[in-house]
Amino acid sequence: MALEDRNRRGLKRLFRSFNYAISGLGYVIRHEQNMQIHLASTMAICGLAWFFSVSATEWVLLLLVMGGVLTAETLNTAIERTVDLVTEDFHPLAKRAKDIGAASVFIFCIIAIIIGAIIFVPYFINIL
Repeated sequence: MALEDRNRRGLKRLFRSFNYAISGLGYVIRHEQNMQIHLASTMAICGLAWFFSVSATEWVLLLLVMGGVLTAETLNTAIERTVDLVTEDFHPLAKRAKDIGAASVFIFCIIAIIIGAIIFVPYFINIL
């Protein structure tokens, strides 16, 4: 956020904040291969959920998990870019920070896969 916006209120500041968020999201989508993979997976899961006509509760769970994975990936990218800003040289602590950020995405993805399996396996069994 621009320094001149910090003490202001109003719609202009609100819309400017949305623009910053959209800019950040666009950057992550354009430049991060993992985000592109997560988005493709999200679209595939939404397609499966539509095909199987999952319940409203299952939709909510899927949306929360998919949003969580996308959010974790976005935060991981922010961590990586911040570390890159601090040092371009290899440093063990910089590597550790990046690895821990990646681990958070990995953990969320594992949980997402488990939840997805709990929801979708019964539907696949029913069509067999």
